[in-house]
Amino acid sequence: MGPPLLNPVPKSLSPAGLTRGVAVQISGVRHVFPGGVEAIRRVDLDIAPGEFVALLGPSGCGKSTLLRLVAGLDEPTAGRVEVDAAAGSDDGRPLDRRADVACVFQDAHLLPWRTALHNAALPLELRGVPSADRLSAAAAALAAVGLGGAEHRYPAQLSGGMRMRVSIARALVTRPRLLLMDEPFAALDEITRQRLDDLLRRLWADTGATVLFVTHSTQEAVFLATRAVVMSGRPGRVVLDRPIDLPRERSADLRADVAFARHAGAVYAALERGEAVPA
Repeated sequence: MGPPLLNPVPKSLSPAGLTRGVAVQISGVRHVFPGGVEAIRRVDLDIAPGEFVALLGPSGCGKSTLLRLVAGLDEPTAGRVEVDAAAGSDDGRPLDRRADVACVFQDAHLLPWRTALHNAALPLELRGVPSADRLSAAAAALAAVGLGGAEHRYPAQLSGGMRMRVSIARALVTRPRLLLMDEPFAALDEITRQRLDDLLRRLWADTGATVLFVTHSTQEAVFLATRAVVMSGRPGRVVLDRPIDLPRERSADLRADVAFARHAGAVYAALERGEAVPA
């Protein structure tokens, strides 16, 4: 039997499809690459179900490595990474790292010979979900990211922002409980980026998933996240773990708010401190 699918409703995910996020525990994690390069040193993070955590730090500090460890693509050299492995989902399914954890990267990585619809349906196709069911779920996911009507376009016919929306739809089509995003909007222009930030906040509210989002932008981190974690230069260590106590409903006007500026300033100051931390 296939996984639960997104209800084919336009413009948003159905409330019936609400997903409970997972807890993530990162305890004393250290990671050393072959050749002896230490990427991460003694990282401890407890992420509650449904949190949206932004992860910042200088290039090469181990942010992407940490995402790979959480995804289960690599194993830490020392310490533990646990992703709510003992808990089932709301419909009684046990946690499935392949289905319940989804990743979105800076490059959309779409297959150029497949339409947006068939790119979005790919995870369900790989799991053996029948064609009608997976295409219905993919169409709903595309509608949820604002691409209803673009299902039959190929990647070459889509703008950069639209390709990224397809990538997000593909990640959402299995209703993941944990969404790992590695600088997904970094290559986009500022207006497109802010629009996708707005979209991502809405999708997060609709799904209830836990999100771990890597970015270099303090403004983006503060706008999106319920919590900002800043890492030092390599080897990466946590130098700031700050709750972002802003309203859950966030609009573009929030970026001009005094409280927003205060959070952004604190995160930026931590980035500066992190670059100065000795190895």
